[in-house]
Amino acid sequence: MISLKKNTCRVLVVAMMTLSFQSAQAGMIGTEQATANTAAATQRSLILGVLDRAETAAQLQAQGIDPSMARERVAAMTDQEVRQLAGDMQTAPAGAGLSSGGWLAVIVIGALIWYFVYRK
Repeated sequence: MISLKKNTCRVLVVAMMTLSFQSAQAGMIGTEQATANTAAATQRSLILGVLDRAETAAQLQAQGIDPSMARERVAAMTDQEVRQLAGDMQTAPAGAGLSSGGWLAVIVIGALIWYFVYRK
């Protein structure tokens, strides 16, 4: 009877050690990895904030796009796509594409108007 108890205990100890424990590994992570998730969440909220504006919703509807579908598509984007879109939004010119050549044309036209109209 005692040997049965000992053998049962041994089997249970071996079973507990081999079956129930899963390997876990702790390690240090870099700053980039730790901030990547928060940066992506911040950029995603920036994009969703732009989509929540009334002007943006009106422009999307004018182009035949449902604003709720646009929000769902942003939610389905990967972190890399969100970073790229947020970067494009932040670096896009506010003048809707007026490049340096456009500014040069405005200056030349202004100078020509001054030369022919206002010069006496």
